[in-house]
Amino acid sequence: MPAAGPDPLTPHPVPGHPRVGFLKAFVRQANIEVGDFSYYDDPEGPEAFVERCVLHHYDFMGDRLVIGRFCAIATGVTFIMNGANHAMTGFSTYPFNIFGHGWEEGFDWATIQAGFKGDTVIGNDVWIGHEATIMPGVTVGDGAVVAAKSVVAADVPPYAIVGGNPAKVVRQRFADEVVAELLSIRWWDWEIDRITRNLDAIRGADLEALRNAA
Repeated sequence: MPAAGPDPLTPHPVPGHPRVGFLKAFVRQANIEVGDFSYYDDPEGPEAFVERCVLHHYDFMGDRLVIGRFCAIATGVTFIMNGANHAMTGFSTYPFNIFGHGWEEGFDWATIQAGFKGDTVIGNDVWIGHEATIMPGVTVGDGAVVAAKSVVAADVPPYAIVGGNPAKVVRQRFADEVVAELLSIRWWDWEIDRITRNLDAIRGADLEALRNAA
């Protein structure tokens, strides 16, 4: 009988490598959603992922960070959330109001809200490279790859490879018709025993085998 796969709540799923951690074991914030088996790799350990990697994320802003299943997040990846925004409706972007002592008087919250970009959404089976930065409100599609040190300021199509600052599409991983079928199959939503039985098809490049996986 084949193994059923690891427990997605295991803090350190790779024996002898405490730098790797399944994020579901560490993320407790209501405004962050993490899918099963998505992991963070950091030589200082994954325990402080939220504090080190998710910046300017304040409950009162109302935005969420959503990370799908089976994502690989490398050391130093940074998610910049909407709390980093400064008002840009006037002549100055300086946040006078946060320092108080009378500077908060007359501040209009709508000047900040005008710059909100919404939730940041990372799809399933996404690989984000070393020290990449994901800007507020970005959606990274299923199966995408973000190159190291990229700054992602716009949505990334499914199964695209992007790189640079600002990140641009370098190439699509597969032909359009293959991408469409992969998005229809959605293997990451299968039951774990089905995934385990069909690992050769999932990590291979045989679309017919993936179609017929049971």
